[in-house]
Amino acid sequence: MVYSALMTPSIHQKIQSKWGINPLNRIRFARMNFVFPQFLWALSALSIPIIIHLFNFRKTTRIYFSNTRLLKQVKEETTQKRKLKKYLVLASRLLFLLFLVLAFAQPFLPASEQMTSGKNMVIYLDNSYSMSAQVEDKVRALDAGVGFAKEIVNLFPDDTRYKFITNDFAPFSNTFKSKTEVEDLLAQTRLSPISRTFNEVTRRMGEPMGNDIFWISDFQKSTFGNEDSAIDSANQWHMIPIVFNQSANVFVDTVFLDNPFSIGGEKNAIKLRLKNTGAAKKEGLITKLSINGIQSATAAIDIEPNSVAETSFDLTSGLSGLNEAAITFSDFPVSFDNEFFLALNFSAKIRVVEIREKATSNSVQRVYGNNSLFTFKSFDASNVDYSMLAQADLVVVNGVNKLDGGLSASLGSRGDHVQLLLISGNSPDVLSYQALLGRASLSKIDSTELTELDRPDFLNPFFANVFEEKSISLAMPRASKVLDWGNDPSAILKFKNGQPFLSRDGNVFIMACPLEKEFTDFYNQAIFVPVMYRIAASSRRDENMTYYHTSESLISLRADSLIGEEPVKLIGQQEIVPTQRKLNDQLIMEIPKFAINPGFYRAIFQRDTLDLFAFNLDKTESSLDQYTEEQIMELLGNGNNVSLFQASSVEAFSNAIKERYLGTPLWKYAIVLALCFLLAEVLLIRFLK
Repeated sequence: MVYSALMTPSIHQKIQSKWGINPLNRIRFARMNFVFPQFLWALSALSIPIIIHLFNFRKTTRIYFSNTRLLKQVKEETTQKRKLKKYLVLASRLLFLLFLVLAFAQPFLPASEQMTSGKNMVIYLDNSYSMSAQVEDKVRALDAGVGFAKEIVNLFPDDTRYKFITNDFAPFSNTFKSKTEVEDLLAQTRLSPISRTFNEVTRRMGEPMGNDIFWISDFQKSTFGNEDSAIDSANQWHMIPIVFNQSANVFVDTVFLDNPFSIGGEKNAIKLRLKNTGAAKKEGLITKLSINGIQSATAAIDIEPNSVAETSFDLTSGLSGLNEAAITFSDFPVSFDNEFFLALNFSAKIRVVEIREKATSNSVQRVYGNNSLFTFKSFDASNVDYSMLAQADLVVVNGVNKLDGGLSASLGSRGDHVQLLLISGNSPDVLSYQALLGRASLSKIDSTELTELDRPDFLNPFFANVFEEKSISLAMPRASKVLDWGNDPSAILKFKNGQPFLSRDGNVFIMACPLEKEFTDFYNQAIFVPVMYRIAASSRRDENMTYYHTSESLISLRADSLIGEEPVKLIGQQEIVPTQRKLNDQLIMEIPKFAINPGFYRAIFQRDTLDLFAFNLDKTESSLDQYTEEQIMELLGNGNNVSLFQASSVEAFSNAIKERYLGTPLWKYAIVLALCFLLAEVLLIRFLK
């Protein structure tokens, strides 16, 4: 279908019924054509000025002079000028009539692509948060994309059907819609936290059906995907890249606790890394930390171009319970990622189970008897409730000389999330220890000589934030080595000779002697409590994540106290009842991808709050780097069925798509030229004497 830029579908129908021509068939690819060629018969009017010029009907008047010698010369000069004037006026009149007739015939340059009626088309509009960036005319990329889609819908005939798809994959995208329905959907389109790859969208479109597909997107490198393959040739692909005015953006690159083994009340800090993707330096970016809605700290950060800057916020000492921490800053105009959420959960108690010989000292009970931090249970080695082992965070085998088969099997199957602290007995059975730990190098040493331990390695992550001052005058305990397992350069505590006293192997800690007066004074030294606390805290490192991404589908929490079939709900900005299953003492919840908005959510069972979760957007959406036009074509295989629109604004896109499907109308130029030659005629008559 080819008609002028001013023609509406109703005018097209009138033309077809009145003049008997169908603009759908007026397509010529080799030369200029006319929408109304019948008007060209009016070119016969060009003969009128010629006839007037050839036949001068004015009656001559004869004038007698006594002497004509001087008048003859004047007459000859005047006749030459009059002939030139007549020719110029004649040319102006002819050209005026010519271009006036052409304007009514509406000439155009044929379109490069043919438009047919009754087609099905697919329009994909990227409405991810990155589309909040500005384009050249200072509007949001999403608003420009909506304008492009409206131009497409208005261009094609009314009987065209459209499948309209956004990143939300809403139910309306399952079927083809009419023009009016698509216009209503475009008016309701909003930014979405969901980002989609090229493959995800093409799968949503369904099987190829010979459709025209218009793809309106910012073509982000981080989310579009690196397809590097030719797309299906059954469809015609029309790529419409929206180019940002600038790709500069500041966003949160990483957030983590300085002390990942933190227990409520311990000293801690939040480490923050901000990334600047712009070409200009960000100076004095004010960043704020709020905890439970109250501003806790601020920092001014300078970030070099295309680099990362780091800062930290000290947490309030004595912080306990479930805490909502939010990091905010102001970075205009891309602001969707200017807030980051963290869940600081210090309320859950650490469950410690002790298995000991009857005569063993109660030093372990004293350190883990703090009811505000720990739930402590102690059993004799001969009377252990094995069901408690799988529910514990830390199992302490304290001074048990021989581990029987049942106890060893239960400890071996306790689960990876349960930490084990094995404190040697005064006369350990090495074979039973080897069966539990799988260490063939274990051996017993008969020695009661007390040797001073070396001061701890303050660079060891185990001791992070334990000591305010790294003093070399720290009083160290003495101990005798009863159990030996060879060299361990990474031991937590060592003797002066470099032999290990306390080592870690995965989720197992081993101590070289019993906590008894004859073998050590470790339990009476200042370093004892922080070391034991840190061992207990390490059991919670992988359980309480400070934040999740909205793209993640699995989260878990402790569920040993859940009774009945009532589901756990996530309540925050929205209420979600996710699919969930209980596995031992863990409740695993499955959240459909992108079904949850960024923010804080509390896990509620009946009326009890079990845990607090924080969700944030994936940082890939914050990286605004775009594929160039050449890269887009290369990614899609440079096929003949792929075309690209270059448009910086809605107006430019409107002109480009009309030129491609309607041709280039020339009637405006014809009118301008007709008026110019009419003006030229007036000026010639008026001023050329």
